[in-house]
Amino acid sequence: MINKHTCKNGVRIVLEQIPTVRSVAIGIWIGTGSRHENPQTNGISHFLEHMFFKGTTTRTAKEIAESFDSIGGQVNAFTSKEYTCYYAKVLDTHAKLALDVLADMFFHSTFEETELKKEKNVVLEEIKMYEDTPDDIVHDLLSQAVYGEHPLGYPILGTEETLNTFNGDSLRKYIQERYIPENVVVSVAGNVPESFIEDVEQYFGSYQGEKRETSENIPSFHTNKIFRKKETEQAHLCIGFEGLKVGHEDIYSLITLNNILGGSMSSRLFQEVREQKGLAYSVFSYHSAYQDSGIVTIYGGTGASQLNVLFDTIQETLTKLKQDGITDKELTNSKEQLKGSLMLSLESTNSRMSRNGKNELLLKRHRSLDEIIELIDKVTKNGLNEMARRIFSDQYSISLVSPNEEMPDNIV
Repeated sequence: MINKHTCKNGVRIVLEQIPTVRSVAIGIWIGTGSRHENPQTNGISHFLEHMFFKGTTTRTAKEIAESFDSIGGQVNAFTSKEYTCYYAKVLDTHAKLALDVLADMFFHSTFEETELKKEKNVVLEEIKMYEDTPDDIVHDLLSQAVYGEHPLGYPILGTEETLNTFNGDSLRKYIQERYIPENVVVSVAGNVPESFIEDVEQYFGSYQGEKRETSENIPSFHTNKIFRKKETEQAHLCIGFEGLKVGHEDIYSLITLNNILGGSMSSRLFQEVREQKGLAYSVFSYHSAYQDSGIVTIYGGTGASQLNVLFDTIQETLTKLKQDGITDKELTNSKEQLKGSLMLSLESTNSRMSRNGKNELLLKRHRSLDEIIELIDKVTKNGLNEMARRIFSDQYSISLVSPNEEMPDNIV
């Protein structure tokens, strides 16, 4: 049972009581990420996430860390293209302490100049580390290829140039613009009483922010190719097709189809590329859903000399999928995999907190487990075959990171 409460200032609180566990997960979800930035502020959402851990008016950075280490808890944060989350997981007896520290970080971070300087260097090292991971870079390059100059194509980490421009004033300005109450969801899951909603409201229910009328710029899907030469042992390839937005009525059909194509060890791509031809250690597909668009991505990494064969094998797998359709066994197995994965994930308070936070933030609704299973069961073979023909068309984008001098001619 999910309890939902909207504070007078617009902050939404969702609480799921799980009396059979001894842990509590608390997440502060803000509807802002790299898609809400511009070329000058790219990376500020992620940098702000870092700075929330660097000290408040009452706690130093070390004291924030010790607050959780001393009780055996966990605290962390992440930034995506459309939202930012600060979260903690602790024993149920320490739930109020975790809430207090998270709220302190949220409202009273100081952004001191010395900490800003140090953390800029930390994030710069994170960017460098990312550059040393070509199988991560290639996915960012695909976003650029698909979305062009739209903010959904921006890297979440930003760049060294934008990072160096951030200061305490720019961070506070961004908070004023994006961390407004209507844009905030506090999600709690675990062994806490329903009255814990009142504890959350004491911290988050009265702060004010200027409500701003913002219109999202709906992105267009581009067919494009981006190549980056890099001294790597493997060539890393991504192929992107236009997917579905968050909450689309056919989203469970696409999730089922993706699972059949490249979402598991029994998937067609894994079996054909890895098991049958031995072309890659890592090959998979996934769907990224945003508020007004989506991408279906196929990834494979292989030796540069085998890149042509890998690309051709992927295309042959897609052609066979569209021409012959899926089998009854594939449909049944994929549905059961999805249902099993969903149910297993709900054994974690962290997973439940994340699921509820994202659903409230992006969809403003919460489907029960039975409702989701019913939607998965309604997926049909004919529907999946039609979707495969529609999505896996000749309209796609490609990104490639390779030690070769240029993109091979057959990758078109």
